[in-house]
Amino acid sequence: MKYNLLLASLLATSAFNAFADEAKSLAAHEEVTINAPAAKVWTTVSNFNDLGAWHPAVKSTEIVSGTNNKVGAERLLTLQDGGTIKEKLLAYSAKKHSFKYSIIEGVLPVSSYVSTVSVKAQGKDKTLVVWTGTFNRKDTAPTPAAGQDDESAVKTMTSVYRGGLDNLKKISE
Repeated sequence: MKYNLLLASLLATSAFNAFADEAKSLAAHEEVTINAPAAKVWTTVSNFNDLGAWHPAVKSTEIVSGTNNKVGAERLLTLQDGGTIKEKLLAYSAKKHSFKYSIIEGVLPVSSYVSTVSVKAQGKDKTLVVWTGTFNRKDTAPTPAAGQDDESAVKTMTSVYRGGLDNLKKISE
């Protein structure tokens, strides 16, 4: 009887640990300093209905539910390669120059994705833009498919952030 209880306990612990590995929370963080006033940079970044205005991977943005720049708005991004991503606005503050959103569905190798973009004045003509996100990999199997592991998810999101921020700097300065 004691052996059965011990075996059951070990199996439950192993199952929990396997699940914990699958559900590991990941993060990406990128930032850029732009030689331009924060108000100018915020004007470009702040339109939830036009990510393509500053991110080169986005071909078009369409609000499919709700009202632009209002919590609850949903946008559909169409990427240059034809892929799509549907996102929901979770928080928006024109005063604090920041917004928070989640990915509902899409082609990126992530799930449970929540991200924040913030624009911060660093003086009269200098601005810091920070883009951070937390997420899980989309393929939560114990052995994910090639290109669907934790490292690939982080690398993908980091490159998405970097591509957008680098272009934002280029068009803002």
